[in-house]
Amino acid sequence: MELLTIGAFARAARLTPKALRLYAELGLLPPAAVDPHSGYRYYEPAQLDRARLIATLRRAGMALADIRAVCGLPGDVAAEAVDAWWRRVSADTAARGRIVAHLVDQLVEGGSTMSETTFRYAVRCQTGTVRDSNEDTAYAGANLLAVADGVRGPGGAAASAAAVDALRPLELADAPAAELLATLADAVTSADRTVRACAAEGHQPATTLTAILRRGSQLALVHVGDTRAYLLRGGELFRLTQDHTYVQSLVDQGRLSPAEAAAHPRRALLVRALGAGAQVEADLALRTALVGDRYLLCSDGLSAVVEQEALHTTLAADDPETAVGRLVDLAYAEGAPDNLACVVADVVSA
Repeated sequence: MELLTIGAFARAARLTPKALRLYAELGLLPPAAVDPHSGYRYYEPAQLDRARLIATLRRAGMALADIRAVCGLPGDVAAEAVDAWWRRVSADTAARGRIVAHLVDQLVEGGSTMSETTFRYAVRCQTGTVRDSNEDTAYAGANLLAVADGVRGPGGAAASAAAVDALRPLELADAPAAELLATLADAVTSADRTVRACAAEGHQPATTLTAILRRGSQLALVHVGDTRAYLLRGGELFRLTQDHTYVQSLVDQGRLSPAEAAAHPRRALLVRALGAGAQVEADLALRTALVGDRYLLCSDGLSAVVEQEALHTTLAADDPETAVGRLVDLAYAEGAPDNLACVVADVVSA
């Protein structure tokens, strides 16, 4: 069997030679052969599956000690171990979210002049110039903002609508601020089940989802896919989400520059979405609402064709209704090749 050099093996496994050397030192992935004179390492092609498993578990955040244990198990037992690990991580994240929310509430009550807040918002969801259907969904209310983009094909529109509809009961739910992150996480799990139930005629639809849930001065953000959330605060525009796409993974690995990723033909290929994969993998974050903040949630029909500088300039002026209209105009000025959904919401005193 022909052996692969460490460089060729690293490229095939989507790892770096540095990572391979670390895994070899830890006994996770020793090379098949080492040149006795140069010390150069060689790997068998059959080792690629193990390397990719290690890389996937590391991206998921699993500790190397746990990865070593998983790699020593047969496939079905390893799957159970990974599932049990993820349930522990999810429970711990929810518990820490409750602690942080409680702490923030205490700090706000102890000395801040922050008042009760609400959202003042505007919503647009429109079909692109070359599309004959629209799989995007957008929603905004006093306590909830959400944008979803269904994967094009059978059921895509139903999937995005189902994901947003699964969150809408949170608009009026009487959940305490300390439970905000856990409440949103549970709702996203429910949304994932609902999207999976939309399968028809052998097609499993999927959708992205980015949403913000408000309780008092607390905001919980959830994100899956390549819909995005931005925050305009103090005149500066911040992007709050990371795209869960194939090309973004290449950027993270240093194999593509952001400019190259923006022009890549597979830039819309998702690696995470509701309804896809073994289970939902959502990013969750807790934020504090400040009066004067402006949030933008949008599908890639806007963010892929309008540069962030133009988003910044447009968001920095006018009320939400005018701003959202101008954002849509910018997308159409660039040809609007995809459907677009966007929500612009200001945090204002209630």
